Order: sequence, then structure tokens, then C-alpha cells
Amino acid sequence: MANESKFSEQESLQLIAEMIKKAKGSYHDSGIGSLLWGAVVSIASFVSYLQREYNFSLMIDIWWLVFAAIVPQIYISMREKKNLKAKQFDDDVINAVWLVFGISIFALSFYQNIVPIQTEKIINQEGWTMTKHYLDGLKPDETIQPFTPSLYSIYILIYAFPTMVTGLVKKFMPMKIGAIMTYGLFMLSLFTESKYDMLLGSAAALICWFIPGVILRRKYLAQTRTNV
Repeated sequence: MANESKFSEQESLQLIAEMIKKAKGSYHDSGIGSLLWGAVVSIASFVSYLQREYNFSLMIDIWWLVFAAIVPQIYISMREKKNLKAKQFDDDVINAVWLVFGISIFALSFYQNIVPIQTEKIINQEGWTMTKHYLDGLKPDETIQPFTPSLYSIYILIYAFPTMVTGLVKKFMPMKIGAIMTYGLFMLSLFTESKYDMLLGSAAALICWFIPGVILRRKYLAQTRTNV
């Protein structure tokens, strides 16, 4: 009887271990989320840099690519949630962090587009205007519209936040390192022109998400083949 009891306990522990292994297939653990956002944000940031550097425009705003990525994200999340046999206790924390991150990015986007317009209305009502004045006098003064200076530095700062939390909770070193490097890119962006902030943002997306996503995806596929 004692041997049977001991054997049953071992079987129970083994069963729990197998359930935990099968549970490691969430949106974040599979690497798809990191790959998706790393790719679209990096591309959008790099194209934005090229537009400013070489003074050209596209038919549509390249950042719609980021908004469009929400559709496959929702589909993938629903599919993987349906296939998930069990749920890790920290998945809710990670999901909440990334949800807040997404809301914050949308809020910053609204800020970037609405505040300059409202500021221009206010200064027009007060009867004054913003002017670019050249100290050497070689060019005439130019009227300029209000803008949010170097706002992309704030985007880079926010990129590091969910990455660091995910790395700490999941104990995943590539994301911790990526977040630390992104904080460094944020500091660097404070001393560069706004067009170069876009280039730094592209690098941040690769470091924070795409490269860790590749590592996660490889580990996930290797684990899937092992469990088959």
C-alpha cells in the first residue's frame, strides 16, 4: 500500500509537470507577439526616418501598419487561448501590462495629433503666431505650426516598460537586456534630432521584441516537438 501511495504521488507530480509544459503556449511564450510587434514597429519607425531624411511621402501613413497589426494579434490571441489547456498564474499580469501599453501608445498618438492643432487654435485666438527667426538674417522669418518636440523619445521609453516587466515575470533574460538597452537608447534620443529618434526607435523595436521573439519562437517550437 505504501509503495502504491508513493507511486501515485510521483504520477501526480509528473502529470502536473506535463500540464505546466503544455500550458507554456501562450501568446507571449510562443514568441508570435514579440515577432509581430517588433517587425511592424521597426519597419514603421525606419520608414518614418527615411521620409524625414529624404523628404518624401507615401500614399498612406506608414503607422497604419501598426494599427493593422492589431487584427492578426486579436486572431492569434483568440486561437491560442482556445488551444490552451491550462493557464499560468502570471499570464493575467503580462496580458494586463501589454493592454496598458497598447492603450498608452494610442493615447500618445492622440496627444501627438490633437495637441498641436488645439495649440494653434488657442494662439490664433490670442492673436499671435509662432515664427522661425534666423539669427544670421540670411533667410526671411517663417511662420511655423505648433508641434510636439522629440515626442518619439517618449515612445522609446514606453517600449521598454512592458518588455522589462515581461522579462522579470517570465525570467527571460533577452527581454531584460533588451529593455535595459532600450532605456539607453531613450537617453541617447534626448541628444539627437527627432528624425534620428525614429532610427533609434526602429533599433529599440528590434532589441526589445523582434530578437527576443526569435529566441522565444525557437524555444517554443523545440519544446512543441519534444512534447509530441
